Amino acid sequence: MLKQGERKRFYQNVSITQGEGGFEINLDHRKLKTPQAKLFTVPSEALAIAVATEWDSQQDTIKYYTMHLTTLCNTSLDNPTQRNKDQLIRAAVKFLDTDTICYRVEEPETLVELQRNEWDPIIEWAETRYGVEISSSTSIMGPSIPAKTREVLVSHLASYNTWALQGIEFVAAQLKSIVLTLGLIDLRLTVEQAVLLSRLEEEYQIQKWGNIEWAHDYELQELRARTAAGTLFVHLCSESSTVKHKLLKE
Repeated sequence: MLKQGERKRFYQNVSITQGEGGFEINLDHRKLKTPQAKLFTVPSEALAIAVATEWDSQQDTIKYYTMHLTTLCNTSLDNPTQRNKDQLIRAAVKFLDTDTICYRVEEPETLVELQRNEWDPIIEWAETRYGVEISSSTSIMGPSIPAKTREVLVSHLASYNTWALQGIEFVAAQLKSIVLTLGLIDLRLTVEQAVLLSRLEEEYQIQKWGNIEWAHDYELQELRARTAAGTLFVHLCSESSTVKHKLLKE
């Protein structure tokens, strides 16, 4: 019985070819298309290999909901929400207003201390790395973020292409934090660290009260998988333009 988002595997072999618009994925002799029936082409060979691996690793059943890189490529190609680069940047920076690690509790003291010990070093790193001010707050209104901080982050994100920005927004949506996302993309954090930091309060409650183990493990695994795929997507999409940029400079 196939679930929603599943389909019986209809191909034997997955391969990559280089076309005019980039790298294409072939399922047997059929070229992969996007949901809007556009030719599925990606900007870098490394990303094409990663997507091809997703398709090749499907067993008898294709589980589309596990194919995060393919989904991100489809979003970049079809742009279903019709957003331009500027809108993608602003959407990512908007996570500052509700950033997980900027919202603090007032009690219990053990959780207050945990948040301070775990989250403060990341905020301090971001402030130093980007030369900005990011405060935290216990108010339900959240911290007051200076306009200069937003400007600097907008300028930093503008150095990424639109594909990478789709990935950045996707990761920020998983972690509910642009600060953790930047830490992850800048290799200050690992995926495991970023995911645990984004779930600090839940993990604290679970240690205190216990949990439905299988549900928690599944949720954690899913979040790690999506976050890892989004981070890999950002790096693979940035790669070709970075290499080109370096070659041009030389």
